[in-house]
Amino acid sequence: MNLGTVVNINAVLLAILGMAMLIPASIAYLYGEIVYTFLICSTICVTIGLTGWFFTKKFDKLTNKDGFAIVTVAWVLTAIAGSLPFYIGGHIPNFTDAFFESMSGVTTTGATIIGNPLTLPNLPYGIESLPHGILFWRSFLQWIGGMGIIVFYIAILPLLGVGGVQLFKAEVPGPVADKIRPRVRETAKILWMVYLGFTAAQFLLLLISGMPWFDSICHALATMPTGGFSTKNASIGYYDSAAIQYIIILFMFLAGINFSLHFHAITGKVNTYFRDKEFLTYFGIIIVVGLLIFSSISAAGNEWSEKHFRESLFQTVAILTSTGYSTADYELWAYFAQFMILFMMFMGGMGGSTTGGMKIVRIMLLFKYAAKETRRMLHTKAIIPIRIGGRYISEDVIRNTLGFFLFYISIFTFTTMVLTTMNIDLKSAIGASASAIGNIGPALGEFGPTDNYAMLPDIGKWLLSFCMLLGRLEIFTVMVLFSRTFRD
Repeated sequence: MNLGTVVNINAVLLAILGMAMLIPASIAYLYGEIVYTFLICSTICVTIGLTGWFFTKKFDKLTNKDGFAIVTVAWVLTAIAGSLPFYIGGHIPNFTDAFFESMSGVTTTGATIIGNPLTLPNLPYGIESLPHGILFWRSFLQWIGGMGIIVFYIAILPLLGVGGVQLFKAEVPGPVADKIRPRVRETAKILWMVYLGFTAAQFLLLLISGMPWFDSICHALATMPTGGFSTKNASIGYYDSAAIQYIIILFMFLAGINFSLHFHAITGKVNTYFRDKEFLTYFGIIIVVGLLIFSSISAAGNEWSEKHFRESLFQTVAILTSTGYSTADYELWAYFAQFMILFMMFMGGMGGSTTGGMKIVRIMLLFKYAAKETRRMLHTKAIIPIRIGGRYISEDVIRNTLGFFLFYISIFTFTTMVLTTMNIDLKSAIGASASAIGNIGPALGEFGPTDNYAMLPDIGKWLLSFCMLLGRLEIFTVMVLFSRTFRD
């Protein structure tokens, strides 16, 4: 690994983040709030970034090792930089809490330690009492992290050349990095144009539906990355508006789709959606699970209403896409509905989307592999290829998927075990572990949709922060850094 290369690229990234802090500073100025916090943080980041860049201006082409190291360091560095406005401004006075909030933002998890100040005396503010600049920064962190800081970096800076493909493969969610254009920089630009276009469209629709402009932009910034940070303690449930909730359902659904399909649809190939097996499975899961939850909670309360249907559909899409918004306290639902919520925390949306979880394409591949091995028990010498939508899946991808699944479940189990040693009940520990590695946000038990993570011990917050990073970078990108092969 070339340390100079890693430092150089991340130094420029830090400088860019510092300049990005001028945007929430402008929001703060617009509302007559204190601006110097963002100016101080911006100066720190730009100064350190430019200094690091100046002393490491020359570097070789990227290798695979460089790519993995740059991506992982970039996310940790971004989380540290993102925590500065929270911590220096005194809005989150404990650095562990500030880092947790920032890591949750940049990994688009949406877990928060901020809540009602009446129940959290160690925090000076509730969400709705935070300054507009800080609220915007929370959402903006998620928007930056949604499609990937590294992809954004490739799109605007030509420094990496062809070596940028190592970063693209390391960051893009899903078992296969599906390039739309031969050059990685072109792909990144296309992805960001689609991403920006959807964000703008959602902002306008929310504004038209009656949501205040500031809330509209913050929720648009947090929806497309499937992040889930809200400007309200009650999340989307604060807005007693069917129109607002259906708009957010639509854009959560769109964010859970492989962005390359969006690009093909925009270029006139709309039927690409319906030819994609993973999309059809994704759509089918939403319909089936949504109806199952609707039937469960309606039968339990003997009330079959549009509101129950909307809440069921909203929470199904919110959890499946790992957005984590809420319009209802699903912990009050029937146990079957709560089980379906937990089940979806492991799934996630489509590969190539901004969602967390294992991704539907991997789950499809696991089922197909299980079926293949079952058939092989009867026909031991048969060559049985695995295909998804007519596309042959290579043995390398299958091995990668099996390894990913093993790591995912092992990390989930280990995290749950460690949390129980902190005197956290099993339901809460399971929910928090699944939520963190799946980048969901709200969980179950003590960390449900109406609760937060403020009372979690500091060691638990650091553990879940690491799980968020693993989930966002799909485990291997981070774990490879700890392997002996990487150090050789």
